[in-house]
Amino acid sequence: MCVWPIYHIRCAVLMFQREFAMRLVAQPGDKLYCRLSINTQLLARVDHLMKVGKNNFRPPPKVESSVVRIEPKNPPPPINFQEWDGLVRIAFIRKNKTLSAAFKSAAVEQLLEKNYRIHCSVHNVQISTDFSITKKIESILQEAKFTEKRARTMDIDDFMVLLHAFNSAGIHFS
Repeated sequence: MCVWPIYHIRCAVLMFQREFAMRLVAQPGDKLYCRLSINTQLLARVDHLMKVGKNNFRPPPKVESSVVRIEPKNPPPPINFQEWDGLVRIAFIRKNKTLSAAFKSAAVEQLLEKNYRIHCSVHNVQISTDFSITKKIESILQEAKFTEKRARTMDIDDFMVLLHAFNSAGIHFS
């Protein structure tokens, strides 16, 4: 069996359940826009080609289908995908919440503080005794002007800017 790496594929035309296909092509602000949408669109150009009705199949299924065209971006964007996915995962936990609210979760703050302390240790950066991860996150979001933004309205460029802002401040997601 031959397994081809994705970069050998120029284009794929695939049929999926309609809701899944619509999530692949959803744009910021759409009801179905989610992590799947932004991660897919980061790595590929995705186009909805056509809707395929239930009556085109025997026996007819219970769901509608859609055909999409997926064309991998070549070369892929030069980012650390683990970092990217960590940020997007946090932002889309509750896509309708503001980013400020999403990052105030105790579990998120604990993870980011742990990662920050590791980063500082590796780079011989002293952490002040009155250090607060909450204040650091708030200041990054304010400086980058993302405090009141919501994941459901942010595009790839917005997430790139936000990831860069966090990474520049020593906060990493992986």
